[in-house]
Amino acid sequence: MKAAVLLSGGMGLRMGADIPKQYIRVSGKMLITYCLETLLAHPMIDVVQIVAEEEWRKVILDDVKENGLNAEKICGFSKPGTERQSSVFHALADLKGRMGDVFCGLAGENPERLASGAVLIHDAVRPNLSKEQVTDCFKALKKHDGVMPVLPMKDTVYLSEDGGRVSKLLDREKVFAGQAPEAFLFDKYYAANLRLMPDGICRIKGSTEPAVLAGMDVAMIPGDENNFKITTKADLKYFRKQKETGGCV
Repeated sequence: MKAAVLLSGGMGLRMGADIPKQYIRVSGKMLITYCLETLLAHPMIDVVQIVAEEEWRKVILDDVKENGLNAEKICGFSKPGTERQSSVFHALADLKGRMGDVFCGLAGENPERLASGAVLIHDAVRPNLSKEQVTDCFKALKKHDGVMPVLPMKDTVYLSEDGGRVSKLLDREKVFAGQAPEAFLFDKYYAANLRLMPDGICRIKGSTEPAVLAGMDVAMIPGDENNFKITTKADLKYFRKQKETGGCV
C-alpha cells in the first residue's frame, strides 16, 4: 500500500501574491494541479492525502476534475499545522486512522501489500514532479527505511556560526541539497514523528529529519534540477515560461 501526502497549506508570503502561490494558475491549471497530475496518474500510488485549508479544498477538486484527472485516488484532506512537519503529521495521523478501511480494502487478500506500506511526501510548490522521480523513490525504498532525492553542491560552501562571518569551509563533496518528494516506510516514519509530539515536531525543518533522528536508514538518490521549488516571483516567471514554450527556456 503506497500513499502520497501533498502539502498545500503554506501561505507563500515571499511571493507577494494575493493568494497562496500553490493556487496560482499557469497555462490553465493551478500549481498544485501539476503535482496532482503526476501523483494521481502514477501506477504505484494507491491514495493521495492533501493538506490544505478548508476554503481551498473544493477549488482543488474542481481544478482536478476540470483537467480530467482521476479524483478517485484523493482519499481525503488534512488540516495544516503551525509548521511544515506538523502538517505532515496531521496527514500521517489521518492516513493511519483510515488504514482499517481504505488501506485494508486496497490490500484485499494480500497481507504483504499492506505490510509494505509506504508514504511519499511532496510539496505543492514543486510542480515539475516527474513520474520517473516518484518511481525511483519507491524502487530505492525496497532496500531502505527512507529515500531522499538530492542534488550535489556546485558552489563553494561555507559555515557561519553567527550569520555574519565565515567560520569555516565545508567539503562540498559531503554536502547535498535535499529535495521533495521523500519516501518512507509508513509505520516507522509515523512512529518517528510521533516521538516528537507535541513540541519537538515544531522545530523540524525537513521531512527527512524525523527519520534521521529516529535512526532510520535513509538513502540518497539523484534529484532532478527541474523539480525546483517555486519560492519567488522569478521562480514563477521561469516556470510560466517553461509551460508557455513547451519546456524550452
